[in-house]
Amino acid sequence: MTGRTANGLLGPEDPATVGLFNAEGTSPFLLIGDHAGSALPSGLGDLGLKPNEMERHIAVDIGVFGLGHALAEKLDASFVHQTYSRLVIDCNRDPGRADAIPEVSDGTLIRGNERLADDARAARIDAIHLAYHARIKAIIDAREEAGRETVLVSLHSFTPTMEGISRPWHVGILHGAGRTDFAHALLQELRSEDNLSVGDNVPYAMDDTDYTVPLHAFGRGLRYAEIEVRQDLLADDDVCQLWAARFKRTFLDALALVAA
Repeated sequence: MTGRTANGLLGPEDPATVGLFNAEGTSPFLLIGDHAGSALPSGLGDLGLKPNEMERHIAVDIGVFGLGHALAEKLDASFVHQTYSRLVIDCNRDPGRADAIPEVSDGTLIRGNERLADDARAARIDAIHLAYHARIKAIIDAREEAGRETVLVSLHSFTPTMEGISRPWHVGILHGAGRTDFAHALLQELRSEDNLSVGDNVPYAMDDTDYTVPLHAFGRGLRYAEIEVRQDLLADDDVCQLWAARFKRTFLDALALVAA
């Protein structure tokens, strides 16, 4: 960047809104990470949070950045990911929803988001949310124009406990409307893996709170899956590599099933 954005949110010291890894990847899979980043625009300070809060699940999908890069390498796929924390604005929410910029997350007060003025909210939407989704749309548009198939895979991770309730699944596959054949085939393939607990629309279900997959996959009739991996299983690069290897195998097998 050479100067602050027109709405004043991002300056030259701030990172680009969207990360794109392996832009020339040849795979039909397009990987996305709505919550892969934890950056804060310098103009927002620390949002009133202690530094350790930015390492928690409330701020970032722990492990998704590493998993996305490892899986993109193994599949030769592109990985598009959000740079900024979901606490700045959640790119997997309709920007008109109140929880797109949460004032409280898992019991933690986000003071920098309290009583946010309309223009401040609009600045976050314009600089981050709209830019992220415009990049995804442009990538899919270009692939369609080139006659390339796109299977959209949204990577997320979930905390092992929420509000004191244990979540025993290792991984969950989320799906809703649209073209669900790949998601169901992937669920079948993962459930054939030894010692793996796989949830069907758990720990979350794809509903009207989800934004990215419905926006980019449903209307275009794209195959898709939203994947949730338990965060304690993505603790370091080595385990991310193991998950990436497993996902490469099961993605390809699932796609072969539905394309047969």
